[in-house]
Amino acid sequence: DRDRKTLVREQELEHYVFFSVFVVDLREVVFVIQSQRNSFHVQQAEKLRKDLLLQAQALQESPPVILLLHTLTDNEGDWSILPLLPYLSSQFGKNSSWIMFLEEDTRVKLHKLHEVLKKFDRRKEWFLGKPLHDEESTIIHHYAFSENPAAFEYPDFSAGWALSISLVNSLTSKIEEEPLKSDFTIDLKHEVALYIWEDGKGPRLTGIPELCTFPEHKPRAQYCATTVSSHSPVCGQPVKSDNIFVAVKTCKKFHSDRVPVVKKTWAKRASLLEYYSDYADPSIPTIDLGVPNTERGHCGKTFAILRRFLSSHVPKTDWLLIVDDDTLISLPRLQALLSCYDSSEPVCLGERYGYGLGQGGYSYITGGGGMVFSREAVVQLLASGCKCYSNDAPDDMVLGMCLNALRVPVTHSPLFHQARPEDYAKEFLAHQTPISFHKHWNIDPIAVFNKWLLNDKHTEGLQKSTKEEL
Repeated sequence: DRDRKTLVREQELEHYVFFSVFVVDLREVVFVIQSQRNSFHVQQAEKLRKDLLLQAQALQESPPVILLLHTLTDNEGDWSILPLLPYLSSQFGKNSSWIMFLEEDTRVKLHKLHEVLKKFDRRKEWFLGKPLHDEESTIIHHYAFSENPAAFEYPDFSAGWALSISLVNSLTSKIEEEPLKSDFTIDLKHEVALYIWEDGKGPRLTGIPELCTFPEHKPRAQYCATTVSSHSPVCGQPVKSDNIFVAVKTCKKFHSDRVPVVKKTWAKRASLLEYYSDYADPSIPTIDLGVPNTERGHCGKTFAILRRFLSSHVPKTDWLLIVDDDTLISLPRLQALLSCYDSSEPVCLGERYGYGLGQGGYSYITGGGGMVFSREAVVQLLASGCKCYSNDAPDDMVLGMCLNALRVPVTHSPLFHQARPEDYAKEFLAHQTPISFHKHWNIDPIAVFNKWLLNDKHTEGLQKSTKEEL
């Protein structure tokens, strides 16, 4: 009889623990907005923070903790998330239940998100998000899971993603025992998922249907706890094409195959464009900058372009775009995006990669997707005395080191792409209006341009809706 009473009591306790564990107070959720130091991005992050606080107030809840990632520490590597985990664990590891990461353009319905988090036992190690997977093994993921690429899922950061505090604490212990490797950061969402999974020792991503990447006004979004605000930001009138100087890096061996693709696709939308080569060919025409061609890294050529941009040899513009001869880019979309940035600030914009971020390191704009510089950024770079250690040094990485030394932020836009469309998850590209892709390898570049980058109706629509909002 006593045994039966004991059993009943244990069941009651289990029942109590079961239900008490799943009650999550909003104060136990720490929101980390993956913000950036550029003034436009600070503004976007502040808008999201304000919206979350207003929602909490409307729900008559105590406000949650909302952190702007770029303000937390002086470590350049914080944006790569893993180096930030020990800080989050030390600050919130005892009194919080969840760390919820949001991008600036993620929109949150707090009451729905609250309902989602209540379904999970916060004492266990949970990694929640909207799952992406690769259709085929891809260079940007170092051909991981080449046998079955679809088997590994990683989160679409645009939908928001969450770590239980239990997982944050255990990852912190792992980082403290074995410091993060000094390595490249290329596709952060995939690399974070791989680190957490740890060859099967850690949790896999748990897919959450309520974390969505639909635009917030779509009917399907009514069931979502998160949505995405806009495919591509437009902040006013697009920058005029004659205010962007375009520099195309090429060399003699690509004059006959790559340069014609540039001319047939995107170059016709440029007002000011020059081709820079190791050989002056008047039929294109190309300009020989006096820098010999190198098989890898084009630092000498890129720095010669920066110097030319500030010289009297070219018209004075606020913006410089440097691309490879196998970059495919939409100039109208870039013009629309640049309406959000202040050219009097030092702006360096494109797809951000990192090197050695676990140990300090630096960020850089990867060259193939296109590197955009404001005039002020170029002035500061050249005034600093920064230069190449050799002509064939990797130009994008050397520029990253220089910018890091100057404390000039490298600004990331996911709309620039270092690889081809097929190198990215379909679901990831589905909610984007891409600005660029790179490489002609095994594709028809003209067909890719026509499919992904030609149609500019969306920029007209966005400008119209922006004017209405204003």
